[in-house]
Amino acid sequence: MPYDKAIEVIGLHKVFKLGQVELPVLCDVNLNIYSGEFISIMGASGSGKSTLLYLIGGLDNPTSGQIKIKGKSISSMKDKEASSMRRKDIGFIFQFYNLIPNLNVEENIMLSLLLDGKREKFYKKELDEIIHIVGLESRMKHKPRELSGGEQQRVAIARALINSPDIILADEPIGNLDSKTGTDIMNLLQRINREKGKTIIQVTHSMESVKYGDRIVKIKDGIVLS
Repeated sequence: MPYDKAIEVIGLHKVFKLGQVELPVLCDVNLNIYSGEFISIMGASGSGKSTLLYLIGGLDNPTSGQIKIKGKSISSMKDKEASSMRRKDIGFIFQFYNLIPNLNVEENIMLSLLLDGKREKFYKKELDEIIHIVGLESRMKHKPRELSGGEQQRVAIARALINSPDIILADEPIGNLDSKTGTDIMNLLQRINREKGKTIIQVTHSMESVKYGDRIVKIKDGIVLS
């Protein structure tokens, strides 16, 4: 059960500038997400839902307002601290799997640790557990071109989990998958949420996807409706 605030969004505004034209994307968004929740952010294309997700993940900066991750404002963090927070506290899953073509499954999963200066041998237990969770034991040495779309997304999920983050942000995680594979991926995310207690925020336009979560946040024209 949710017990404290994992994420607080307070008076958030985001405006994009195109030359002399200002394009408001998010308008006074206020939102609390609690630890262990599985939240679905829904809205039409261009509603601002993906922008909100990227702001929560610290991948972009708001025009005004603030976002707190586990009680600490992202805007108050120095670059090094914010980068560390993104690596340790947040796992990202994107619609396009963003795997490195010439690396195999194991190498793609471990890449973030290696880039962080960590030694692979110290994470063997974690890797084995995650590979079991996502069901890729027989595919460890395969490269992305040898995997189906669903398998590639499972690799992306495993990569997001390897640092054991408390929060997972997923942008249209089944957007490129057929319905059966999409169902498998959503079942997997629900299992990770329930068994591991991970806070999951997914952006989606699929009514099927939202059934796996606890709560829906609807956005229209940059405004949270509910």
